[in-house]
Formats: sequence, C-alpha cells, structure tokens
Amino acid sequence: MVDIETPDRIETIDEDFFADPHQHYRRWREHGPVRRVRFPDGVIRWVILGHAEGRAALADPRLRKNIAHVDALVSAKRETPPMDPRQLALVTHMLNIDPPDHSRLRKLVSKAFTAHRVAELRPRIEQITGALLDRMDDHDEVDLLREFAVPLPITVICELLGVPPAERDDFQQWTGDLVGVVGLEEERTRASLAMIAYLTRLVRTKQADPADDLLSGLVQVGEDGDALTEAELVAMSFLLLVAGYETTVNLIANGTHALLRHPDRLHALRADPDAIPDAVEEFLRYDGPVNLSTVRYTTDPVHIADIHIPAGELVYIALEAANRDPARYPAPDNLDHTRDTSGHLAFGHGIHFCLGAPLARMEAHIAFSTLLQRFPNLHLSPTATTINWQSSTLIRGLLELPVRLR
Repeated sequence: MVDIETPDRIETIDEDFFADPHQHYRRWREHGPVRRVRFPDGVIRWVILGHAEGRAALADPRLRKNIAHVDALVSAKRETPPMDPRQLALVTHMLNIDPPDHSRLRKLVSKAFTAHRVAELRPRIEQITGALLDRMDDHDEVDLLREFAVPLPITVICELLGVPPAERDDFQQWTGDLVGVVGLEEERTRASLAMIAYLTRLVRTKQADPADDLLSGLVQVGEDGDALTEAELVAMSFLLLVAGYETTVNLIANGTHALLRHPDRLHALRADPDAIPDAVEEFLRYDGPVNLSTVRYTTDPVHIADIHIPAGELVYIALEAANRDPARYPAPDNLDHTRDTSGHLAFGHGIHFCLGAPLARMEAHIAFSTLLQRFPNLHLSPTATTINWQSSTLIRGLLELPVRLR
C-alpha cells in the first residue's frame, strides 16, 4: 500500500524566479513532482512539476475551473475583498470555466479557428511580416521584441477580431498591465475597467454594424439558435485578444532569444529551413510563452503522485517545468530542434487546449522563416549583457530583445 503524504517543505517564488524559473524547478523537483509554493501575494498554492503528472492534471475533472470560486478561495486565504464584479465578469470566459458552460462557449467560437480559416490568413500574415522587416531594415540595431515580435501578432489578432488600428496601442498597454508585474493591483484594476469599457463599446458597434471579422461573426446567433450574451461576448473578446497576442509574442521572442544564444542551432536552422516547424515545437518546449497554467482548485481531496492535496486548495501546472522534465525529455536543458518534442504542454492539454494553437504555430513558422532569410547575420546586441524578463507567474516573456541585424 502506498503512503499518501503532504510535503512539509514550502518553496517560494521571488524575483530570482522570474529571471530563471528553470533553476528553481530543477531544485524543487529534487523533492518531488508536486510542491507547495508560496506566491508573491503570500498565499500558498500547489504546483505540479512533472510532465506525466502535469499532463494528467490538465485533463483531470477533479481539478475544477470556476473563476468565481477561485476568487472566493483567494480572497479567503488573503483575507482581502473579492474581485470587483465587473472584473470578475471580464475573466469569466471559457478558459476559466468547466463544462457544460465551457463546451457551449468553445463550440460557438471554434469554427473561427478551423484549419481552413487559419490557412486563409497566411497571405496577410506574410504581408505583415514583410512590412515589419522592411521597416527594421532601415536600422543596424533594433529591439526585436518591440519592432517585430509584438506588432506581428497584435496586428493579426486585432485584424481577425476587427479592432481598429488606431485603438491597438491602448489595448496593448492594458494587456501588459493585466498579465505583467505581480503585485500591482491598482494598475490591473484600472486596466480591467478600461478594457471592459472599450470591449463593451466594440461589441455594441459590431452588433449595430457587423463587418467581415471574427467578432462580428460571434455576435450573430449560432446555427442551433444559441448566442453569446453581451457579457459573454466581452469576456470572449478579452480572452481571444490576450491569448492570441501574448502567447505568440513570447513564442517568437523567446524562440529568437534561445536561438541567438545557441549559434550552432542557428546555423543548422539556416542551412535547413525546412526544419523550422520542428524548431518552433522545440522553442515551445524549451522556453514556452506560458509559465504556470491558469489556476484550478480542489473541491474534494485529491492524490497526485502519492501527494495528498486537501479540498479547497489552489493548484497550478508548471508548464515550463513539465516541458523540461528529464523523465520525459532527455537532456531537457539543451536546445535541440531534432529531438522528439511530442507531448509538450506549451499549449495545455485536454478540453482547455489552446484553441488558437494552429494560428500561433503558423505565425511563428512565417516569422522565423522570413526573419532568418532576411537577416542572415542576425545576432544579439553587445548591449544585451543582461536580459530582463516579465515578473509574471503566468507569462514567460522578455521585456526587451536588442539585436544587431548586420
């Protein structure tokens, strides 16, 4: 009979964690694949590190998703007031809820991300990519994050949803405040309320005057007579904008950073551009855009890897840790685009698997293929002695990426 235990040791997320979470995960993993971790807000949560355990947890119906219940748990543990109802409504989208509501919402939006619909976007993505690289070509040194990794996906997702060009800078700022530095509650509240007001206006505009874009399609009644409410439309728009923007930005930037730090891999990829799709999967595994998954919780005691997690606990899956689990990927800290990356968890797993994964992959394929061809001497700037990362438990993203083009 296997003994079920609760780990006594409590790990801590501090500023060093954001600079290099991998060194923390390696140390934590020495004590087991499931750890208790004190987050920057002082609340102790459970973090699953192992690949097998993480993959199973992502599809485990015992680990629940209901953002209102999560908010109540966090408020009780922190002894702080619950979230503003308007902010709560903004994050009550399909990523933060379970079936049957999740199934209904995903069905209504999934038709926009079919393989055929994504393939139709390729010429426009290639056009946007070319224009951004043309603009970069006027300089010898640029911040690749600001000049390329950010504007490419933000332009694509905003065009897909029908966000006017003049309003994209505001959206980018709000998104940064919402997913960025931990502990800045006032900034997040301000950004949330601004985003709610903006998206509500945008939804009403599409309802009154629909165009040929995704959001206009979402305001229409579905084939079976089902339709999204205004609150659901606002929350869905928020999810699609943020998920479609942040993940792809960091896939491109993190992948470029990893490649420039491994010149041998960079040369190999230039010599064999057909391997770029495999390289994108390795970038996702090696330093993916999402660090910790969105939160789950237990309603009853759960046993994972012989560890007892009581009821009423908050649980995260460390996607970055799972993707570098040596039990799944040999020499996991080595960047190697020839390895078998199957089963990586960068886009999640189970019913909440990222709906926009095909679009993110296509954007990355185009971005890396065109970038490496256009600038064969691309390298890190000598000023990039220290690379700064976002202080975010959700996002694994750079704050800048200075490069020399020639």
